[in-house]
Amino acid sequence: MAKSRSGTRGRRGPRKPMRRDAVAQGAAAVLDPRDRGAIELPSSITVKDLADLLGVNPADVIRELIKSGIFANINQGIDRETASLVAEELGYEVAETAAPGATVNADGSAPETAPVSAATKEQLYEEDEESLLQPRAPIVTVMGHVDHGKTSLLDAIRTTKVAAGERGGITQHIGASEVVKDGRHIVFLDTPGHEAFTAMRARGAKVTDIAVVVVAADDGVMPQTLEAIDHARAAKVPIIIALNKIDKPDANADRVKNGLAEAGVVVEEYGGDVPMVPVSAKARLGLDELLEMINLVADLQELKANPKRPAIGTIVEAELDKGRGPVATALVQTGTLRVGDVIVVGETYGKVRALENALGKRITKAGPSSPAVVLGLADVPEAGDILRVVADEKTARAMVEERKAASAARSEGSGRATLEDLYAQIQAGQTKELRIILKTDVSGSLGAITHALQQLSTDEVRINVLHEAAGDVTDNDIMLAAASDAIVVAFNTKVTDTARRAAESEKVDVRLYDIIYKLTDDISAALRGMLEPEQVETVEGRAEVRQIFKVGKVAVIAGCYVTDGRIVRSGGARVWRGGKVITTDRIESLRRFRDDVREVATNFECGIGLAGSNDLVEGDVIECFTQQMVSRAAG
Repeated sequence: MAKSRSGTRGRRGPRKPMRRDAVAQGAAAVLDPRDRGAIELPSSITVKDLADLLGVNPADVIRELIKSGIFANINQGIDRETASLVAEELGYEVAETAAPGATVNADGSAPETAPVSAATKEQLYEEDEESLLQPRAPIVTVMGHVDHGKTSLLDAIRTTKVAAGERGGITQHIGASEVVKDGRHIVFLDTPGHEAFTAMRARGAKVTDIAVVVVAADDGVMPQTLEAIDHARAAKVPIIIALNKIDKPDANADRVKNGLAEAGVVVEEYGGDVPMVPVSAKARLGLDELLEMINLVADLQELKANPKRPAIGTIVEAELDKGRGPVATALVQTGTLRVGDVIVVGETYGKVRALENALGKRITKAGPSSPAVVLGLADVPEAGDILRVVADEKTARAMVEERKAASAARSEGSGRATLEDLYAQIQAGQTKELRIILKTDVSGSLGAITHALQQLSTDEVRINVLHEAAGDVTDNDIMLAAASDAIVVAFNTKVTDTARRAAESEKVDVRLYDIIYKLTDDISAALRGMLEPEQVETVEGRAEVRQIFKVGKVAVIAGCYVTDGRIVRSGGARVWRGGKVITTDRIESLRRFRDDVREVATNFECGIGLAGSNDLVEGDVIECFTQQMVSRAAG
């Protein structure tokens, strides 16, 4: 855990880059009281918003930034540390706040802890005595945009710094690998990226200590880069930027730094608290520096565990092996896992029959921050399930039965944050923050909607937009919402088929809007507990237009093939062409050959006639939907 720094920062005059040791620790300074009242500062703020908050001209803020060697424009975002220095220079006292990434109430106090899943509660076991804790290796996840070099960087690190002996090795199948730098171990999780990272969080597992976000110097900040950053922030995990491909002739580090700053990630060189390390996976440049930075950030977190207690860990991946039965890769987080231990993992249990390390060699035990293959479970667990050593098989059996019963009960209720039950949660003191994933059709809408939503924050609950982007709602958005207990708000954009199924499975509340004031009215009404009955839309299915038949002079019948769900007569119809909705209508007639039918299922052909639209062409997709009024449960 980062240590707080005491003392004052009352010096005036030019400052060169901010004190790196303090910024890296992310500590909140204790400031001298000034004539003006103490002000609250968010984790990041634009120059203009800071000027408005202080009641000064933006030019005054920019002038103070230049004194510190930071050249920022009026719309550029700066982190809290930098903003607090500027506020102090202008004569303000800045209220002390929690460490970066922590949520703070409007009154500056720490919020109540949000309800966590049973799996997470098990991981948050009773605290061990300080004397029993020993330093452990950091667990690192590498994320970033596609083709920016995540896999190449991991391969380069493994090849250069392979852990020797029983504790280390290169592996492409165990789900985690281990390297050594200056005699210290670092564990890298082999995940496909932030999707898997967040999927594990959705199951209650908080495995990662540090997130390394890879950004290509010749490509810059891309959509998946921003997604990775938002996922790491939502998990409150320290970020290190690995600026890859610096050996390329068209590499432009400044463009990357400016792009990150616009996203609210201010690197240390610009006075922020996010380290950036230039690397080249291909040329093997900067690898030592990256590992050193990982160790530095790990030191600031003071990662410790008690190796003498019963083990608690997380399943990274699992499969059913024909010869060996259920096989799971576990990452031990605290305690020591031994052969012969009775373990409970999710909704299954067993006795550890054998353990293997990353090299495939048999071992008798695995300590904190050690990946190990576990044999002996009765069934295949799921990735993200929590592993826990228990006293005996009778205890394990009782725990699994209790969990299965609890799981069945949860499946009857949503278990997730919904707009309907928001007001009841506020009244019960359970909710201090409404987390939102925002997706829009175009990027121009993001700023306006985000600003409008943040204006709705109240003393009881503040609105936190965890991730915002243009485009369709994807299953990745759903997993982030599930992991963060957030709702998804989509404006003038659609939900992909896989995302729709994921939302139903994870019971994530997805809200679709095409009018901004309707969106803000719903959120505002939910905060007041005055939600009106809503019209809920259900997408029944989709059909592709294969042929057009003219009936009479004007009317047309579309010969279609149902690709998903079902088509219902008298249902609503949206016609998609080129990824855009060209018209919304009603299905007036539905036929199978010569027969009128009520509905047509997937993989069958049919003829569809719309009530008022005849402008159909081959290749169009007709989306069938139904609507019904549903009373709200809030208040």
